[in-house]
Amino acid sequence: MMESSVPPGFRFHPTDEELVGYYLRKKVASQKIDLDVITDIDLYRIEPWDLQAERCRIGYEEQKEWYFFSHKDKKYPTGTRTNRATMAGFWKATGRDKAVYDNKSKLIGMRKTLVFYKGRAPNGHKTDWIMHEYRLESDDNRPPQASTHIISIFN
Repeated sequence: MMESSVPPGFRFHPTDEELVGYYLRKKVASQKIDLDVITDIDLYRIEPWDLQAERCRIGYEEQKEWYFFSHKDKKYPTGTRTNRATMAGFWKATGRDKAVYDNKSKLIGMRKTLVFYKGRAPNGHKTDWIMHEYRLESDDNRPPQASTHIISIFN
């Protein structure tokens, strides 16, 4: 089991604004994050039920929600579509993306909600696994930060 890097009693319950404005922004800029509690994974090579609490650096107690940094996997090398398939199923987007604002009401990112389906589209079977995918919003004069996302998964 991975040793925890947080003090006893620590609880990690960041807001959407904190996830995007602090953690994701620093990760994308390769800046140091004060408390290293979000680990890197290749989300689309792991089934959601194989995510063990020890993959996270958040305390010792049973976790119901996990946070990861993950890179976006493109469906086609030159395309813009995202590949969200695993060996056993796929993550399907639900609803509209939710805007994430900072404390000055400036748009800083977006949150996409996805549900895991076992099997192959369009005949997959819906599961109870839910993922929130956070991405930075780009400034008008530069391309979007397409590669790194924060992933929040819960069951």
